[in-house]
Amino acid sequence: MNLKRLRRELRKLDAGIVASERDGCVLLEGEVDDYATAFAAGKLAVDKDRYLGVLNDIKVRGFEQKVSLPAESDHSLDGVKCDVLVIGGGITGCAVARELRRHQLSVLLVEKGPDVASGQSSRNGGVVHVGVNFSKGSQKLRYCVRGNAMYRKLAHDLHVPYENKGQVTFARTKVEMLALEYVHRTALDKGVVGTKVMDRDELRKVEPSVPEWSVGGLFMGTGGITSPYLMTIALAENAVENGATVALNTAVLDMKVKDGLIVEVSTNRGTIRPKAVVNAAGVYADVIAQMADDRTFTIHPRVGTNIVMDKKAGWMVNTSMGKTPFTLTPKQLEDVPADLFSRAKAMVASASSHTKGIALIHTVDGNVLVGPNADEVPDREDTSTSREVVEKILRSQQEVQGAVSASDIIAYFTGVRSPTYEEDFVVRPGIRTRNVFEAAGIQSPGLTAAPAIAVDIASWVCDYLSDAMDVLSNKSFNPVRQASPVLAGLSLEERDLLVHENPDYGEIVCRCEEISKGEILDVLRSPLPVYTVDAVKRRCRPGMGRCQGAFCLPAVMRIIADEAGIAYQDVVKGDSRARIVFGPTKEGKGTLL
Repeated sequence: MNLKRLRRELRKLDAGIVASERDGCVLLEGEVDDYATAFAAGKLAVDKDRYLGVLNDIKVRGFEQKVSLPAESDHSLDGVKCDVLVIGGGITGCAVARELRRHQLSVLLVEKGPDVASGQSSRNGGVVHVGVNFSKGSQKLRYCVRGNAMYRKLAHDLHVPYENKGQVTFARTKVEMLALEYVHRTALDKGVVGTKVMDRDELRKVEPSVPEWSVGGLFMGTGGITSPYLMTIALAENAVENGATVALNTAVLDMKVKDGLIVEVSTNRGTIRPKAVVNAAGVYADVIAQMADDRTFTIHPRVGTNIVMDKKAGWMVNTSMGKTPFTLTPKQLEDVPADLFSRAKAMVASASSHTKGIALIHTVDGNVLVGPNADEVPDREDTSTSREVVEKILRSQQEVQGAVSASDIIAYFTGVRSPTYEEDFVVRPGIRTRNVFEAAGIQSPGLTAAPAIAVDIASWVCDYLSDAMDVLSNKSFNPVRQASPVLAGLSLEERDLLVHENPDYGEIVCRCEEISKGEILDVLRSPLPVYTVDAVKRRCRPGMGRCQGAFCLPAVMRIIADEAGIAYQDVVKGDSRARIVFGPTKEGKGTLL
């Protein structure tokens, strides 16, 4: 809508909101009483035909974003020069760093968290999406389809678990089946292959857990599942193996921009001088873009909770499955012609553009994930969970799989997604600042899209740098990551041979997940070692079983302390402030809190 009309609509929300145009964007300013009003204003201001994006700078009274910054402060990076600085150690940033090392470029990746995959890249379901629910012409669709096609080889090269069992959406009525037929027909036009509308009997061949109420559904054959944190870690490790540098606990605090170029980037570890900067900062991507004088978007945080079920519940689902998100209110039905096809098409159009709905997912580790929901919140770092949300998610999915039970829950976690108000990725070279490259708004299907986004970002960076230097191919680049043994996937004979070679593989530390001391030492001796309990847990799973570390935590801490050469009480959970042991209560022993 034009600016005049937008101002009229905004006055209905709150008279204190001011709308103007700035650098091709809609700028919203003012102060309101609640976040819902600020969010609604941002959605009202979206006009993709007229503007580059929405700059929502409305403040909410009483709310101030608290940014978790590293405790570390030193000069270890002061004066460092690099060809490319990648900001953000999520899956997109790590994929970009790896892709850039296909060329003879010095690459430095900085991450403000204590490990890569510290944010949304470790807090999602791990689904490799197919793309049927994204709009034609959107960046989400383009990168999802391309990324999906890359995943099998990527997972093989990096030795990351990946399964291609497909995805299933169940229909409750004949009109929903027709809506799924419409989705199927439009899939090929979007570049999505392998979809098929199936009746109940056909569905049972790919997903035995068809609910009693389902008349059929849509099978999406290119759908897959991986481990989001293992994929991110693997990308980072392979980038390091190929010569990239990763600096953890390193937060970008400010930038110096001169004549349309970033010349300095200030961090808590000193000032870096890069030739090019990639912004893959997740929920803070708009803040980084503002520092770079290249902001055309606003990130509005969206939280979602996932529930982890015990492996004994793994039989409940073979793929990732859920019910159709299509609904029409009685009022909407009045406005739709009575023929079934028109109503089916309207149902597809009514589906939410910002979430694919709650589902059941069979993970590559044999657990079941239930979730996530989607709620708009003001806090970019709010990963809290609540009993009410968990119970709501469970009730919703008991309709799909009646055996879902609270007694099978072993953990739950909440992630914060980073959508723009336009609900699309912002993947592009800088507009006002020539040496910044944006990879922002990367929510779902970001896990799927990351390798394809990395190819484009790396290409643009190389084109930019080639104006001032020779950008040569890195002939020694090796896309294959060195793999370590995973005992749980080996036969007894294979385990026996391994134990005879290295007795550490015969010492089981985590009984739930059958993780040995040898496997823990492998991750502590990897190309990107991180000496924290959470880092070890993500990489080889001690503490992810039924007891959630109640048995193995002290042993894991002892192995970390011995390998890192630090005191037992100095081993932390994740962040350096997250202490577990505070001191001895008896000689040679500590108190676990």
